[in-house]
Amino acid sequence: MRETTSKEKVLKKIRKALIHKTPPKNMAVDFERPVFPPLEEDEAVNFARELLALGGEFAFCENQLDFAENLIALVQHLQTDQIFCFEPQIQALFDQVEFPYRKDASKLHEMEVGVTGCEALIARSGTVMVSSAQTRGRVMTAYPPVHIVIAFTSQLVTDLKAGFDLVKARHGGKLPSLLSAITGPSRTADIEKTLVMGAHGPKALYVFLVQDEA
Repeated sequence: MRETTSKEKVLKKIRKALIHKTPPKNMAVDFERPVFPPLEEDEAVNFARELLALGGEFAFCENQLDFAENLIALVQHLQTDQIFCFEPQIQALFDQVEFPYRKDASKLHEMEVGVTGCEALIARSGTVMVSSAQTRGRVMTAYPPVHIVIAFTSQLVTDLKAGFDLVKARHGGKLPSLLSAITGPSRTADIEKTLVMGAHGPKALYVFLVQDEA
């Protein structure tokens, strides 16, 4: 009588399992129930707290004049005039307050500060959601040493799911080809466990949250 090999024993068990299927467990899963508890603070407060904990900087602006004053103060602190911006909405805002900026794409190598908008701000994690749908979105969120984000209160949501829903609504139900979540300045500790800022992107991140006009 031929002995049954280990392979045959395994195959026999697989055939038996396929014939006598075990009913799946935990079928009554509530996929609509929130995974995380509700935020205990206002979304703007929670976003600011999380961003600051990650090493970013935050400023809430009640109106465009307040925004202009805060931005000028920041630029004076940074001591640079190599500020680039390519997004029409922000350029219009800069033109309105007569804030100087550069938009020559051939001079990107001179950029020290990049100013962009965003798709959404995620309050729970202090995350800035950006996409390739923004003008030069792939470059402006990764190349400049300093990244300034200008967002509006209508773009502030609780979590990533709400962020994706906001992006889909803005782009006709579709997502852009690239969607990135920026959670604090770029950093790494891969080399000898020493924290290095700006290794894969901007070493400083500033977020201005501007109150939407009624």
